[in-house]
Amino acid sequence: MTPIQAAFRLLSSNRLTILIFHRVLPSLDPIFPDEPDAARFDEMMGWMKSWFNVLPLDAAVSSLKAGTLPQRAAAITFDDGYADNYTVALPILKKHNLSASFFIATGFLNGGWMWNDMVIESIRATPYHEIDLAFLQLGRQILDSPENRRQTIEKIIGKIKYLPVPERLAITEQLADLVGVTPPADLMMTSQQLIELHHAGMQIGAHTVSHPILAKLSESKAVDEIAGSRDFLTTLLKERIRLFAYPNGRPGTDYLPEQTRLVSLLGFDAAVSTTYGAAKSTSDLYQLPRFTPWDRTKLRFAARLAKNFAQ
Repeated sequence: MTPIQAAFRLLSSNRLTILIFHRVLPSLDPIFPDEPDAARFDEMMGWMKSWFNVLPLDAAVSSLKAGTLPQRAAAITFDDGYADNYTVALPILKKHNLSASFFIATGFLNGGWMWNDMVIESIRATPYHEIDLAFLQLGRQILDSPENRRQTIEKIIGKIKYLPVPERLAITEQLADLVGVTPPADLMMTSQQLIELHHAGMQIGAHTVSHPILAKLSESKAVDEIAGSRDFLTTLLKERIRLFAYPNGRPGTDYLPEQTRLVSLLGFDAAVSTTYGAAKSTSDLYQLPRFTPWDRTKLRFAARLAKNFAQ
């Protein structure tokens, strides 16, 4: 037994660590070097397999509720429905004999793209080394290095993130036209890939249709988004969808108590947020915390996991 394994064995039982991922890239991205690539994800999954009892999320939630979680319980989740979840992450999960839950924003399957990806891919692929973003009150932006491109992407996303969905979409289309880029049509999974992901033993959860800020929607529109995603997945996979993830996931900002009530009323067993911490027996099953360490070294990754576990 390694020292890290020994340290994790001292952690309290009846706590659940839920990791959150979005993408697993084939290789390192110079613009977003902290985004996991295949080699790093493989390493992380090896650590998780060694240190934790990794469970399917629905089983983990049931055990949490019953007070029967094994020591060092963990679950792995992905948000949005990116194609690399199927092409890159799935083979690695299967290699380590691990299960994960994938929360799908159903409106972007089969050739769609999310507004933030339109921003990212527009700035990534533009041949221009300088652009004028006066229409966003951001002025001229220099794009002569990966770091400058990342900073410009972050400025744009920060500027429009909390705008209504139609306005966000119009701005991102204007941006793509300005920089002369057509976003790729294969960023998100196809329905067939999602079916195969499910048949490979992975869980599928709902994540709304268009990934809106639920806190800004009327109750009827929130129901349409939450139930629409659930119903699409139920029809596609021919089973009840038990789990939900709030888009962006920050309580009080991205979703409100009204939406947690709706998720419960719409028949989900549990829902996950993006609040740090580990779930315990007193946690709200409709606001379970999730966290993923960003550290690259094994020791720091373990230390941050342990710190999060204790919160």
